[in-house]
Amino acid sequence: MRIAVLPGDGIGPEVVAEARRVLDAVCGDALSYETGLVGGAAYHAVGHPLPPETLALAARADAVLFGAVGDPRCDALERALRPEQAILGLRKALGLFANLRPARLFPELADASALRPEVARAIDMVIVRELNGDVYFGEKGMRTTVTGRREGYDIMSYDEDQVARIAHVGFRTARGRKGRLCSVDKANVLETSQLWRDVVTEISAEYPDVTLEHMYVDNAAMQLVRAPGRFDVIVTGNLFGDILSDQASMCAGSIGMLPSASINAEAKGLYEPIHGSAPDIAGQGKANPLATILSAAMMLRHSLHRPADADRIEAAVAAALAGGARSPDLGGMMTTQAMGDAVLASL
Repeated sequence: MRIAVLPGDGIGPEVVAEARRVLDAVCGDALSYETGLVGGAAYHAVGHPLPPETLALAARADAVLFGAVGDPRCDALERALRPEQAILGLRKALGLFANLRPARLFPELADASALRPEVARAIDMVIVRELNGDVYFGEKGMRTTVTGRREGYDIMSYDEDQVARIAHVGFRTARGRKGRLCSVDKANVLETSQLWRDVVTEISAEYPDVTLEHMYVDNAAMQLVRAPGRFDVIVTGNLFGDILSDQASMCAGSIGMLPSASINAEAKGLYEPIHGSAPDIAGQGKANPLATILSAAMMLRHSLHRPADADRIEAAVAAALAGGARSPDLGGMMTTQAMGDAVLASL
């Protein structure tokens, strides 16, 4: 099985290296790797954040292991050349329309959550986020109004097929868990959200074993803090999902702990931690690699059909935490490599 490894910028290469070590220990020679440039690293090397060679590499691989993109030195570039455009380009080219972000509190990290421990301990959810629509992919630009003032615009839109496709993912995910799906929108003010709600409701008839609840996004943000245990699976659009999944990560203790999978209709996926490139700590050995290691476990489960190996990795992460492994974001002093060593020792 071929893995495209795209470490990217900042702490990306550091955390990906630890995930590679864990994958090698679990899978041995069953996996082969090919590394490509992406993000700011690619721009500085060849003048574009997503070179054709990298896109071809990702297309022929069975799965993509991704680090992070983002480089302050690129902030003044035109938008099409900024590092973040690479991830959008990969999602579009590979048809990665569904983002799965599990958020679960490891019991040992209850004190690391921004919430009271008794509230945080109940966190165990999956956020299913649509990736190929919404304002990120809608028409956008800058224009001048009739009064001569500058105006920026980003158009939010979904068609019913896009909504139906992600709704099915949400319902199937809920069916495999506790059978509860919460669809998050803003149907009281947005026509896009009204269509979303209508289509999700129609699709629900195909899943009589799943309980569907609708919730406005502002209420969902409040409930994630007030009572996160009420959520099993959340399905929502690109913009709302981007915000809510980051909020869920801090409720679960640290953004350095949450993995993600972006998959297409054939279950080919791109797997990455949800944290950014963190250029302020890059090269210092302070980055937490656990989200990337857990992303590698998701890769084994969803794209490579090796669920037993995924279980081993997830159990090893839990055991390492139970044994006291803590990087700086978790209140400890262990280096990136030491955290990887702790997981390897727990396999």
